[in-house]
Amino acid sequence: MEKVNMKAQILNEALELFSKRGFEATSIAQIAEAVGLKKASLYSHFASKQDILDTLLDVMEKKYSENSILSKVNWDNPEFIKDMEKMSAKDLGNMVKRHIIFIIHEPGISKMRKFFTIEQFRNEKIAKVQTQHSYEDILKFSNGLIRFLIKKGDLVDDNPDIIAAQFAWPVSIWINLCDREPEREAEVLELVDRHIHQMLRIYKNNDNS
Repeated sequence: MEKVNMKAQILNEALELFSKRGFEATSIAQIAEAVGLKKASLYSHFASKQDILDTLLDVMEKKYSENSILSKVNWDNPEFIKDMEKMSAKDLGNMVKRHIIFIIHEPGISKMRKFFTIEQFRNEKIAKVQTQHSYEDILKFSNGLIRFLIKKGDLVDDNPDIIAAQFAWPVSIWINLCDREPEREAEVLELVDRHIHQMLRIYKNNDNS
Protein backbone atom coordinates (compact mmCIF):
# COMPACT_ATOMS: atom_id res chain seq x y z
CA MET A 1 0.00 0.00 0.00
CA GLU A 2 2.86 2.36 0.88
CA LYS A 3 4.41 1.86 -2.57
CA VAL A 4 1.06 2.60 -4.24
CA ASN A 5 0.71 5.81 -2.20
CA MET A 6 4.25 6.87 -3.09
CA LYS A 7 3.55 6.29 -6.79
CA ALA A 8 0.48 8.52 -6.53
CA GLN A 9 2.51 11.17 -4.72
CA ILE A 10 5.21 11.04 -7.39
CA LEU A 11 2.57 11.47 -10.10
CA ASN A 12 1.00 14.43 -8.29
CA GLU A 13 4.31 16.21 -7.76
CA ALA A 14 5.49 15.46 -11.29
CA LEU A 15 2.30 16.93 -12.74
CA GLU A 16 2.72 20.02 -10.55
CA LEU A 17 6.25 20.50 -11.88
CA PHE A 18 5.35 19.66 -15.48
CA SER A 19 2.46 22.16 -15.45
CA LYS A 20 4.81 24.95 -14.30
CA ARG A 21 8.12 24.11 -15.98
CA GLY A 22 7.24 21.81 -18.85
CA PHE A 23 8.43 18.24 -19.37
CA GLU A 24 11.95 18.86 -20.67
CA ALA A 25 12.76 21.47 -18.01
CA THR A 26 11.75 19.13 -15.18
CA SER A 27 14.34 16.60 -14.05
CA ILE A 28 13.98 13.28 -12.26
CA ALA A 29 16.06 14.79 -9.44
CA GLN A 30 13.55 17.62 -9.01
CA ILE A 31 10.63 15.18 -8.88
CA ALA A 32 12.48 13.01 -6.35
CA GLU A 33 13.26 16.04 -4.20
CA ALA A 34 9.60 17.14 -4.29
CA VAL A 35 8.49 13.81 -2.77
CA GLY A 36 11.42 13.48 -0.38
CA LEU A 37 13.17 10.61 -2.17
CA LYS A 38 16.66 10.12 -3.43
CA LYS A 39 16.89 10.03 -7.22
CA ALA A 40 17.88 6.35 -7.19
CA SER A 41 14.90 5.46 -4.99
CA LEU A 42 12.45 7.02 -7.44
CA TYR A 43 13.51 4.46 -10.06
CA SER A 44 12.01 1.69 -7.91
CA HIS A 45 8.61 3.23 -8.69
CA PHE A 46 9.05 4.42 -12.30
CA ALA A 47 11.56 3.38 -14.93
CA SER A 48 12.04 6.89 -16.32
CA LYS A 49 10.61 10.38 -16.59
CA GLN A 50 8.81 9.22 -19.75
CA ASP A 51 7.27 6.38 -17.74
CA ILE A 52 5.93 8.96 -15.27
CA LEU A 53 4.46 11.01 -18.13
CA ASP A 54 2.87 7.97 -19.80
CA THR A 55 1.30 6.91 -16.50
CA LEU A 56 0.00 10.42 -15.91
CA LEU A 57 -1.60 10.48 -19.35
CA ASP A 58 -3.30 7.13 -18.70
CA VAL A 59 -4.58 8.22 -15.26
CA MET A 60 -5.91 11.55 -16.51
CA GLU A 61 -7.47 10.01 -19.62
CA LYS A 62 -9.36 7.56 -17.39
CA LYS A 63 -10.53 10.38 -15.12
CA TYR A 64 -11.59 12.47 -18.11
CA SER A 65 -13.51 9.61 -19.74
CA GLU A 66 -15.33 8.83 -16.47
CA ASN A 67 -16.36 12.42 -15.71
CA SER A 68 -16.51 14.55 -18.85
CA ILE A 69 -19.85 14.78 -20.65
CA LEU A 70 -17.94 15.02 -23.93
CA SER A 71 -16.53 11.52 -23.52
CA LYS A 72 -20.02 10.08 -22.97
CA VAL A 73 -21.56 11.48 -26.15
CA ASN A 74 -22.95 8.81 -28.48
CA TRP A 75 -25.41 10.11 -31.03
CA ASP A 76 -25.91 6.55 -32.35
CA ASN A 77 -27.16 5.28 -28.98
CA PRO A 78 -30.99 5.31 -28.70
CA GLU A 79 -30.81 5.69 -24.90
CA PHE A 80 -28.57 8.74 -25.23
CA ILE A 81 -30.94 10.23 -27.82
CA LYS A 82 -33.91 9.57 -25.51
CA ASP A 83 -32.19 11.47 -22.68
CA MET A 84 -31.38 14.39 -24.99
CA GLU A 85 -35.00 14.62 -26.18
CA LYS A 86 -36.08 15.40 -22.62
CA MET A 87 -33.65 18.32 -22.27
CA SER A 88 -34.76 21.93 -22.08
CA ALA A 89 -32.47 24.88 -22.85
CA LYS A 90 -31.89 25.19 -19.10
CA ASP A 91 -30.95 21.50 -18.85
CA LEU A 92 -28.52 21.87 -21.75
CA GLY A 93 -26.94 24.90 -20.11
CA ASN A 94 -26.55 23.04 -16.83
CA MET A 95 -24.92 20.09 -18.60
CA VAL A 96 -22.37 22.33 -20.34
CA LYS A 97 -21.69 24.17 -17.07
CA ARG A 98 -21.09 20.88 -15.23
CA HIS A 99 -18.43 20.05 -17.82
CA ILE A 100 -16.79 23.46 -17.37
CA ILE A 101 -16.82 23.16 -13.58
CA PHE A 102 -15.29 19.67 -13.77
CA ILE A 103 -12.35 20.62 -16.00
CA ILE A 104 -11.68 23.84 -14.08
CA HIS A 105 -11.92 22.44 -10.55
CA GLU A 106 -10.60 18.88 -10.86
CA PRO A 107 -6.97 19.55 -9.84
CA GLY A 108 -5.36 16.89 -12.02
CA ILE A 109 -7.34 17.84 -15.14
CA SER A 110 -6.71 21.56 -14.60
CA LYS A 111 -2.95 21.08 -14.21
CA MET A 112 -2.83 18.67 -17.14
CA ARG A 113 -4.55 21.24 -19.37
CA LYS A 114 -1.90 23.82 -18.44
CA PHE A 115 0.83 21.26 -19.08
CA PHE A 116 -0.68 20.40 -22.49
CA THR A 117 -0.67 24.10 -23.39
CA ILE A 118 3.08 24.18 -22.78
CA GLU A 119 3.95 20.84 -24.37
CA GLN A 120 1.58 20.49 -27.33
CA PHE A 121 4.10 21.93 -29.79
CA ARG A 122 6.96 19.75 -28.53
CA ASN A 123 5.34 16.36 -27.98
CA GLU A 124 3.37 14.61 -30.72
CA LYS A 125 1.44 12.35 -28.33
CA ILE A 126 0.36 15.27 -26.16
CA ALA A 127 -0.57 17.26 -29.27
CA LYS A 128 -2.93 14.46 -30.33
CA VAL A 129 -4.59 14.29 -26.91
CA GLN A 130 -4.91 18.08 -26.83
CA THR A 131 -6.52 18.07 -30.28
CA GLN A 132 -8.96 15.37 -29.21
CA HIS A 133 -10.05 17.06 -25.98
CA SER A 134 -9.96 20.70 -27.09
CA TYR A 135 -11.24 20.30 -30.64
CA GLU A 136 -12.55 16.91 -31.75
CA ASP A 137 -14.60 16.03 -28.64
CA ILE A 138 -16.11 19.51 -28.46
CA LEU A 139 -17.11 19.51 -32.13
CA LYS A 140 -18.40 15.94 -31.93
CA PHE A 141 -20.75 16.94 -29.14
CA SER A 142 -21.77 20.27 -30.70
CA ASN A 143 -22.19 18.93 -34.22
CA GLY A 144 -24.25 15.99 -33.03
CA LEU A 145 -26.38 18.26 -30.86
CA ILE A 146 -27.12 20.71 -33.68
CA ARG A 147 -27.95 17.94 -36.17
CA PHE A 148 -30.20 16.34 -33.55
CA LEU A 149 -32.06 19.62 -32.92
CA ILE A 150 -32.43 20.25 -36.67
CA LYS A 151 -33.79 16.74 -37.23
CA LYS A 152 -36.13 17.18 -34.27
CA GLY A 153 -37.45 20.38 -35.87
CA ASP A 154 -36.35 22.73 -33.08
CA LEU A 155 -33.75 24.54 -35.23
CA VAL A 156 -33.85 25.78 -38.81
CA ASP A 157 -32.34 23.47 -41.42
CA ASP A 158 -29.13 25.43 -41.95
CA ASN A 159 -25.44 24.41 -42.12
CA PRO A 160 -24.95 22.29 -38.95
CA ASP A 161 -21.14 22.51 -39.06
CA ILE A 162 -21.18 26.31 -38.93
CA ILE A 163 -23.88 26.45 -36.25
CA ALA A 164 -21.93 23.89 -34.18
CA ALA A 165 -18.78 26.00 -34.42
CA GLN A 166 -20.71 29.11 -33.40
CA PHE A 167 -22.08 27.17 -30.44
CA ALA A 168 -18.79 25.59 -29.31
CA TRP A 169 -15.98 28.09 -29.70
CA PRO A 170 -17.18 30.84 -27.35
CA VAL A 171 -17.46 28.18 -24.62
CA SER A 172 -13.87 27.04 -25.31
CA ILE A 173 -12.63 30.63 -25.13
CA TRP A 174 -14.40 31.16 -21.80
CA ILE A 175 -12.86 27.96 -20.40
CA ASN A 176 -9.41 29.27 -21.35
CA LEU A 177 -10.28 32.54 -19.64
CA CYS A 178 -11.08 30.66 -16.43
CA ASP A 179 -7.72 28.88 -16.66
CA ARG A 180 -5.99 32.26 -16.56
CA GLU A 181 -8.45 34.14 -14.33
CA PRO A 182 -10.34 31.64 -12.12
CA GLU A 183 -12.02 34.46 -10.21
CA ARG A 184 -14.17 35.09 -13.32
CA GLU A 185 -15.86 31.69 -13.18
CA ALA A 186 -19.28 33.06 -12.15
CA GLU A 187 -19.17 35.53 -15.04
CA VAL A 188 -18.30 32.72 -17.47
CA LEU A 189 -21.11 30.44 -16.28
CA GLU A 190 -23.57 33.30 -16.70
CA LEU A 191 -22.26 33.92 -20.23
CA VAL A 192 -22.71 30.23 -21.07
CA ASP A 193 -26.39 30.39 -20.06
CA ARG A 194 -27.00 33.53 -22.11
CA HIS A 195 -25.05 32.14 -25.07
CA ILE A 196 -27.06 28.90 -25.23
CA HIS A 197 -30.40 30.68 -24.95
CA GLN A 198 -29.40 33.17 -27.64
CA MET A 199 -28.16 30.47 -30.03
CA LEU A 200 -31.41 28.53 -29.65
CA ARG A 201 -33.41 31.72 -30.19
CA ILE A 202 -31.45 32.84 -33.28
CA TYR A 203 -31.74 29.47 -35.03
CA LYS A 204 -35.21 28.58 -33.75
CA ASN A 205 -37.43 26.91 -36.34
CA ASN A 206 -40.51 29.12 -36.18
CA ASP A 207 -42.34 26.79 -38.58
CA ASN A 208 -42.33 24.19 -35.80
CA SER A 209 -43.85 26.49 -33.16
